[in-house]
Amino acid sequence: MEFLRPATWDDALAAKAAHPAAVPIAGGTDVMVDINFDRCRPTHLIDLTRIGDLYGWEVGATRVRLGAAVPYARITARLRGPLPGLALAADTVGSPQIRNRGSVGGNLGSASPAGDCHPALLAAGAEVEVASVRGTRLIPIDAFFTGVKRSALAPDELIRAVRIVRATGPQQFAKVGTRNAMVIAVCAFGLALHPAERRIGTGIGSAAPTPVRAGAAEEFLGAALAEGDHWTSGRPVPPAVARHFAALVADACQPIDDVRGSAAYRRHAVTVLARRALDLAWAEYRATGGDAHRAADGGEPEGGAPRCASA
Repeated sequence: MEFLRPATWDDALAAKAAHPAAVPIAGGTDVMVDINFDRCRPTHLIDLTRIGDLYGWEVGATRVRLGAAVPYARITARLRGPLPGLALAADTVGSPQIRNRGSVGGNLGSASPAGDCHPALLAAGAEVEVASVRGTRLIPIDAFFTGVKRSALAPDELIRAVRIVRATGPQQFAKVGTRNAMVIAVCAFGLALHPAERRIGTGIGSAAPTPVRAGAAEEFLGAALAEGDHWTSGRPVPPAVARHFAALVADACQPIDDVRGSAAYRRHAVTVLARRALDLAWAEYRATGGDAHRAADGGEPEGGAPRCASA
């Protein structure tokens, strides 16, 4: 196994172009496990830890550009305001040691159906910024996952950043597992309210071959809230509406039986998570003034140039 350590992004892309089968490594929380258990034996590793751009972020008026290697711990500490759903998901990842090394870019690179950050990215609305020596392109998060641990990345491409819609309403995330940390999710669910667009975002993890959105549930709930004037009035969501929303979320699942749980249990658990997430998000929406709700700015300045930061 040859270890490559490029000093610049262009060098990294050149290395990937020369060795398309090379595996990129930054935090190593997934890659090293696979190597240690002999599930993966690449001919080349590309170490990306010298490329500072991957560890920075920019907070704009409507979107956050998150470098691929920003660790989970930084997201929870510095980006909870503009990215509350992703911060909640990052809180649940592994142990403190893993949260200080692992990143959203690594999570996306492994493309596991159980990736903790994927439901939050789907619910919030994200694009994956990927690059090669041929240029840069943006892949909508809905189109990024193509199968179990497979993605739309070309062999010569690397993930550079994730562009995520900045929160304008409450967001929630929850997962079911045998314990709070160091666990692969039995199932997970992310929810985002987008009040300005009268729209709902959802994301389901570990309950289908890929992370998925519940499109029918999103459309139903958005329409029900609009028809009942709930967005403006902030009135409680009727229990029948909440139940039907949760049932539609469960219908979007394609679970399997495995050592972590049965398909029936996963479907039931996703139903419960969807109901709870909606209850919590709508309670927050009402408490913060309905249409007047705006996500906390997380300490970001108003106006002017976007705030940039690095690890």
